[in-house]
Amino acid sequence: MVAPDLLGKLLAAGEGAGSVVGRIVETEAYTVDDPASHSFRGPTARNRVMFGPPGHLYVYRSYGIHWCANVVTGGLDDGEAVLLRAVELVEGVGLARERRSGRTDRELANGPGKVCQALGIDGTHDGTDLTQLSSPVRILDDGHPPPARPITGPRIGITKAIDVPWRFRSP
Repeated sequence: MVAPDLLGKLLAAGEGAGSVVGRIVETEAYTVDDPASHSFRGPTARNRVMFGPPGHLYVYRSYGIHWCANVVTGGLDDGEAVLLRAVELVEGVGLARERRSGRTDRELANGPGKVCQALGIDGTHDGTDLTQLSSPVRILDDGHPPPARPITGPRIGITKAIDVPWRFRSP
């Protein structure tokens, strides 16, 4: 339920001249009963943040290389989160270009690892409360509504439950 509602919200990281802000344009949902979810086998040191409270950031390394960020959406012990797959940068584009040099503007944050690199999100942000304006990473609502009919489809980059249509994109 939360994954399509995050479309259009702002993901902000950093402060002042060191901040980058992007409008969320693609998400992917995961639940505890989903074999593709990190929470499927229960709580571990790596995924403990997924088990609540909601509104916190779950950050993990993908393939030992890229940081990926998720918004915890379930209550305590639910093991639910939404992967932030892509953003369109609205502030701090110059800093994102430095962090992702050699890429076109379209390629700066069009994948989950790219989002984290462009915004400077890493493992130190795991567990961050996204609802606090003072947090180093936060979700903001500037009144931009989510799309009335988001594009849905199968999740990508996973090997289990691929056909579950829990990937949401802005048209």
